[in-house]
Amino acid sequence: MSSEICLHKATILNGYTAMKNCAILMKDYKIIDVFNEARFNQKKFKDDVKFIDVNGAYVAPGFIDTHIHGIGGFGTDDHNSESILKMSEILPQYGVTSFIPTLYSEKKDELIKAIRAVVEAMGKEKGARILGMHLEGPFISPNRLGVQSADSISMPNIKLFDELWNAAEGHIINMTVAPELKGMRELALHCIAKGVVLQAGHTNATYEQMIEGMQARIMHVTHLFNAMSRMHHRNPGVVGAVFIHPELSCEIIADGIHINPDIVKFLLRCKPIDKLVLVTDALKPTKQKAKKLFANGEEVYLDKCFYRKSDNVIAGSALTMIEGVKNLTEFGLTLEQAVQMASINPARIMKQEHLGWLAPGYDADLTVFDNKFNIMYTIIQGKILKKGTKECALS
Repeated sequence: MSSEICLHKATILNGYTAMKNCAILMKDYKIIDVFNEARFNQKKFKDDVKFIDVNGAYVAPGFIDTHIHGIGGFGTDDHNSESILKMSEILPQYGVTSFIPTLYSEKKDELIKAIRAVVEAMGKEKGARILGMHLEGPFISPNRLGVQSADSISMPNIKLFDELWNAAEGHIINMTVAPELKGMRELALHCIAKGVVLQAGHTNATYEQMIEGMQARIMHVTHLFNAMSRMHHRNPGVVGAVFIHPELSCEIIADGIHINPDIVKFLLRCKPIDKLVLVTDALKPTKQKAKKLFANGEEVYLDKCFYRKSDNVIAGSALTMIEGVKNLTEFGLTLEQAVQMASINPARIMKQEHLGWLAPGYDADLTVFDNKFNIMYTIIQGKILKKGTKECALS
């Protein structure tokens, strides 16, 4: 049995109101109590409790990145479990306690290799936990490929999906699809029956086709505004559907490049905050120091985000989750809203009911950071990872 850990003098962020002078007690991977400092001073603790005085620092539910391809020179395109595990080790430095490795479309045999690498890594993590995987294809539009290759995509195919599902041993959490493709409704119903969260992305769907997709429970949207049909006053497209329908949720890449900061503020006027999810869409060379940078087999260069060197097309972001939280506050959101987008919302939308909240019974996954967004501690299942640039005092 492990000893209890108690963080105190904490400012707790659960996405709504910051609660100052609070304490959190953890044991055996779970949060067992949350209380104010007055009760902390009166409470009788066991002799082996480890106390950590965070001196007013923010304590948030651990960040959950539901769309990430790589970091630090390691990525899903390496097709090996070692790279996925290296991602797991690096991510706590940026406040991430769990993540969903995201796989681009590839030819079937190569995609299955990438899928099996994630499966092999699951359960062996030394850092952020792998929840499952996100397939960003292959059932996407040839007209909205982004940097994905045309020869790697497929029309909706239940047999192919089942081969991918079996290779994943049922660990496909979410999948990006184009609602307009012929046969998508049948595939969507098949995926929904297996519990897969379907996201509209890399899609050229008309507004009417997006509505049909919603009827088949395609209710989440991949990197809003990017690689999808634009909003027009005669055809609102996928973007318009997100603004018109409050029930749709969507990903936001908050690097200031993929979406203009003022658009993020405008989006918040139109959407309930609980429908917005912060993601990084970070590529393999994020935070990597090398003369030449590669992602998905192609050379890229960094200019606030990654561009494919051959044609200057945006390839993905160089964002981390703590940077995204910081950026959102600079865009005009409250810190509570930014944290909700980084932890509470992705946990709920991805059906990870054990995560995303600081309350008794939830997993003890926490991120501790100061008012300058320095990560002080990342705590995963009650295990303290001293990965940040600053540390708190033990008391």
